[in-house]
Amino acid sequence: MSKAKKITTPEYIRWLEERSMLGEAEKLFPCISGNGIQWDNPYAIPQTEKAVETASVWFTAYPCATITRKGESILQAFSDEKLWTIFQQMGIMAMHTGPLKRAGGISGYEYTPTVDGWFDRISLNIDPAFGSDKQYRNLVKTAGKFNSIIIGDIIPGHTGKGADFRLAERAYKDYPGLYSMVSINREDWQLLPEVPQNEDTVNLPSDIVGKLKENGYIPGHLQRVLFSVPGKTGLTGWDATDRITGADGIERRWVYLHYFRPGQPTLNWLDPSFCANRLIAGDIIKTRVIFGARIIRLDANPFLGIESIPDAEKTWSEGHPLSVIASDLIAFMMRKLGGWSFQELNLGLGDIKKFSECGPDLAYDFITRPAYNHALLTGDAGFLRLTLRLMDEYGIKPVQLIHAMQNHDEITYELVHFSDNADKKFSFDGEEITGKELRDRIIAQMHYIATGNNAPYNQLSGNGLCTTYTGLCSAAFGIKDPYSMTDEQTELVKKGHLLMALYNAMQPGVFAISGWDLTGALPLPAGEIKELVSDGDYRWINRGAYDIMGINPREKVSSGNIPRAKELYGCLPEQLKDPDSFASRMKDMLGIREKYGIALAKRIEIPEVQNKGVVIMVHKLPRSNKVEITALNFGRDKAEENLKLDILSGMTGCDVLNKGPKIKIPGSGELPIELGALEGKVLVFSNPL
Repeated sequence: MSKAKKITTPEYIRWLEERSMLGEAEKLFPCISGNGIQWDNPYAIPQTEKAVETASVWFTAYPCATITRKGESILQAFSDEKLWTIFQQMGIMAMHTGPLKRAGGISGYEYTPTVDGWFDRISLNIDPAFGSDKQYRNLVKTAGKFNSIIIGDIIPGHTGKGADFRLAERAYKDYPGLYSMVSINREDWQLLPEVPQNEDTVNLPSDIVGKLKENGYIPGHLQRVLFSVPGKTGLTGWDATDRITGADGIERRWVYLHYFRPGQPTLNWLDPSFCANRLIAGDIIKTRVIFGARIIRLDANPFLGIESIPDAEKTWSEGHPLSVIASDLIAFMMRKLGGWSFQELNLGLGDIKKFSECGPDLAYDFITRPAYNHALLTGDAGFLRLTLRLMDEYGIKPVQLIHAMQNHDEITYELVHFSDNADKKFSFDGEEITGKELRDRIIAQMHYIATGNNAPYNQLSGNGLCTTYTGLCSAAFGIKDPYSMTDEQTELVKKGHLLMALYNAMQPGVFAISGWDLTGALPLPAGEIKELVSDGDYRWINRGAYDIMGINPREKVSSGNIPRAKELYGCLPEQLKDPDSFASRMKDMLGIREKYGIALAKRIEIPEVQNKGVVIMVHKLPRSNKVEITALNFGRDKAEENLKLDILSGMTGCDVLNKGPKIKIPGSGELPIELGALEGKVLVFSNPL
C-alpha cells in the first residue's frame, strides 16, 4: 500500500468491513450456534483410524500449477469425472486441494496479489482465480460420486494484509485484537525506521527489536526467523507500519509480528477479544459446513503462541502450550462438525506427541521424510533406521502420520529434534555423537550431494532443499543435466523415485502423492523464473506447472502463470497404458496397500540389518494374524539379509509386489532376504490352514 492510499473515511471503513473475514465469520455463526448439529459427533479424542479408514490415499494438488483446458477454471478441472475415474482405478480416495480462498492484500480499493502461494488468506470465499464457491461445492459432489472426499486448509497463524488488517491499522472496533500488534507511543516513534516510498511497512533491525522489548512493547526476538532471503542479514519477524490515521481520528504507528513474510501478519490467539478464535471458527464453518470438505489442514500450527522469557535472549515462540490449545480447539471444532484435521508440525518428537494427544487427527511425517531423502542421496539408510526407532521410543505410531511425497514446500531437513537435543548422544554409524553433530553431518551430506556443482538445478532455502523428487533422484545418481537425460538415466531416476514411493506407501497411516510426482516433473530452471525467485524464495522451482490428464499438451504455462515443468513420465491416461510406467507401478503398490489393509496395520519391529543401505519394517496386519514385511535397499549394490523373527515361525508367504515364489518359514523364524540395488520387496506371511 503506497503512502497515497492510507484512506480513512467512513465510506472506506464500511467498504473494508463488508469484505472482512471477521465480519463474514459472524454471519456464519447462526448456522451452528443454538443448533443441534453441535452435538451430533464426539470431538474430544482424535479419530485417527476413522479418518484413515475413510480415505487413506490422497492426491496432493497445487492449484496454480495445474494446467487446464482453455476457458476452464481450476475447480472445473479438479471436478473432471475422467480424472476421478482414473483416481479410483489407481486407489486414490481424496484430493487435498491446497488453499483456494482469496489471498494477498488490499491497497486502497484494489486487491493485491498473494505473496505466498495463497497462504495469506484475506477472504472466506474462493479466489476468482480458481473458480467460484459453487464450483467448489460441485467438486465435493463429484468426489462423492466416486466414494472420495475433498480436503481443505485452515491457516490459523496469520492472514494477508486484507480488509481485516487494514481495519486493525485503523484501530476500528476490536480488529487490532486479531493480530500480534501494538501501537507505539508517539514519543517512541523516533525508534522506528522510516517506511520506504511505495511500501506500507518496514522490517525492524535487531537492535530496535531489543529496545522495543526493553520498553515493554513486544516480547522480543523469535527463536528463529522462518523466512529469510539469501544474502540479507539482520531480518527479524517484526515490522512497523507508517503513520496511519485511525477511525477515531488518532494517528498511530504500529509494530506487528510476522513469522513468515511481512504480508502475513500473525494472529493473536490470546487477546481478550478472541477475534482470532472467531475468525478461524468462521473459516471452519465455511469449509466444512458450507463447502463440504471432510478434512482440513492446519498450516504451520506450532507458531500460534509467543511469550517473553525473563533474562532470555529470545522468546518462546515455537511449540508453545497456547499453540497446542489453539490446535486442539480447531480439531475439536472440526470433529464436532463431523470432519477431521491434520497438522503441519516440523518439531521435535516430544512436541509432536503433545500436539497429537487431543489435537488434530493426523500429522505430516516430518520425522522420517528427511531421513529417507538422505537414504536415497547417500545409499545409507542408517539415519532412516534411527528416526524410525525414535518414533517408537516416543510412542508416535505411523498410523498417525501422513506419509507424503513432494508438496508445495521445499524438502525440509531442519531436523528440529536434533536441535532440541543438541547435547544428547545418539548412536549413529557405529559411534556415539551429539544431536548437534548428527544434524550438522546429515545436512552437510545432503547439501554436498544435492546442490552446487554436483546438482546446479537444485537450490537451497532457509529450511531445506528446493527441488522436485525427480530432481532429488537426479542428484542422488550424479546426473548433472536432468533436462537431457538418456533413457537409461531416466529409468534410474524412476527406480529411485519408486523406491521412495514404496517406502511411504507401505507405511500405516495416510499415503499422499502430488501431481509433480505422478507426472515426474523436474525442477524449473531458476533462470527461467527470475521474477518468481527474485526475493530469494526458491520454492518456485519445485512448483512447475503440470498437465496430469494430458488435456492441454501444447500449453506452456498454467493459469497461475507458472511455466510448465519438463515431465519425465507424462500424463496419467498414457502412463496407465504401460504396465511399467511410474503410475502403473504406483497403482500396483496401492492395490497391495488396499488388499492387505496396510493403512491400519501396526508396526511391531524395525530389525537390525547387516547392510547400510537396507531398512526393514515389520507390520501386524489388521483383522488377521498376517504379518507384512517391507524390505528396501537404498544401496547401489545387491544386499543379503537374514532375519530371525519368532512371530514368523511356521508361516508361509511370498513377495506380493514382485509376485515371487512361495516362502515357507522354519520353526526358527529365519527368513533370508535378497535385494537388488534400489529394490524393494513386500512380503506377506500367514499361518497355513
